[in-house]
Amino acid sequence: MREEKKFLVDEVAAQLASSQYLLLANFTGVTVKDATAIREQLRAHGAEYHVVKNSILNIATKNAKLPELPRTALSGHTALVTGGKNPTGVAKVLVTFFKDFSKLEVKGGILDAKLLSKAEVEALSKLPSLDGIRAQLLSLLSTPASSFVRVLDAKRQAAEKAA
Repeated sequence: MREEKKFLVDEVAAQLASSQYLLLANFTGVTVKDATAIREQLRAHGAEYHVVKNSILNIATKNAKLPELPRTALSGHTALVTGGKNPTGVAKVLVTFFKDFSKLEVKGGILDAKLLSKAEVEALSKLPSLDGIRAQLLSLLSTPASSFVRVLDAKRQAAEKAA
């Protein structure tokens, strides 16, 4: 392998190793202005957007011992998105951006060493963030206790009125 190619493979492998997910997008027809806009939106979530050659990405995923990407994901021009602690937020940004700019599309990805199809990435984008899920769980856990307190308070108020 040529030295330049090895450097690129190592760089992509380092990005994959530092992230729990990898999302792939087709960027055919994307202008510099559009690429800058998506990078800024992803940066808010701590994610990075990079354009890579498919052969480099394929070798890097094999070196990182990730599942083999399907041929459909490695066709055409490919951009990869990695990093950040909020894969649902990043998927939301990508799917929304791609709907606004019909020339772009999500190809798929990998989350926690599991292959994701395009439909699964779109489903991931519809999930609440980890903080949102925690808030929902906390709400579910506190509802019975707060209802119990309201019942006790109503009984106390009724007893005070009776006295």
